[in-house]
Amino acid sequence: MHHRGMTKYLISFPSEAMVLSDEEFPLVVAASHLVIEEAKAAGVYVFGGGINEEVAPVLVSGDAAVSSEIYPGSHLDGGFTILELPNREEAVAWARRIAVACRCAQELREFMYDPAS
Repeated sequence: MHHRGMTKYLISFPSEAMVLSDEEFPLVVAASHLVIEEAKAAGVYVFGGGINEEVAPVLVSGDAAVSSEIYPGSHLDGGFTILELPNREEAVAWARRIAVACRCAQELREFMYDPAS
């Protein structure tokens, strides 16, 4: 559902950015879940999760062929969150909160507006 003046933002980090001890990991999980709950309560949460790196990616073509040879240079792992926000400043503020919770800097990308989404 698109609200007038709202844009979807992708906030993400690659797996190698998160270097945590066994003691830190549960604290980061709890802190990041708290930020997600805050985003849900604020009505800005769209979707989030982590890529399951134990399952190899595959390339699916138009004729339904499935190949383990994905696009050269393609690399997607780690975690991501999609939030719908009124401006980039709020997106930066949420990315900062996620960076603090996850203890690693976050990449921020903006989705183009698509009326069908």
